[in-house]
Amino acid sequence: MTIRLLLADDQELVRQALQALLNLHDDFEVVASVGRGDEVVDAAMAEHPDVALLDIEMPGLDGLAAAAVLAAQLPSCRVVILTTFGRAGYLRRAMEAGAVAFVVKDAPADVLADAIRRVMRGERVVDPALAAATLAAGESPLTARERDVLIASRSGAAVAEIAAKLYLSEGTVRNYLSGAMAKTSARNRMEALRVADERGWL
Repeated sequence: MTIRLLLADDQELVRQALQALLNLHDDFEVVASVGRGDEVVDAAMAEHPDVALLDIEMPGLDGLAAAAVLAAQLPSCRVVILTTFGRAGYLRRAMEAGAVAFVVKDAPADVLADAIRRVMRGERVVDPALAAATLAAGESPLTARERDVLIASRSGAAVAEIAAKLYLSEGTVRNYLSGAMAKTSARNRMEALRVADERGWL
């Protein structure tokens, strides 16, 4: 049986290399390849792949959000998150979004091929060390609004800009930033952003 694959990664070189590697296997066929998260669902609905390999950080829609939409609209397509970021928070969010496997890009090519075949057999595939780290890390303590405010801070925007972007008052933005800083034990918002990013909470 040939396993039909969809690739989604915003780096074209990575996408082409992955496609070339996967096409070396007789039982794999890459039927769609996209560079944006908001192109994933349309491509999947057109081609009906068995497995979608999604990067996390993509323009338009991140891979975790795309996984959730895919799980809702095309549940027959199994989602494998393939990412540079082997972080506990990302793994938890990926599983909540409906992904059945989480593979880091620095894993050997055989590990990815094995993961694809295993998810087709109905298994979940997660690196054991990462799974243990996820259990140890616990859930993100940030509220949805604290996450939004931290993400909006990424560019170094002033409080007034963040408030305008998120339709909040400046005082409310400051309160959310203070809450995020307290929960990450950070001295300022950029440190809070870094800590939350490293833990996969954003």
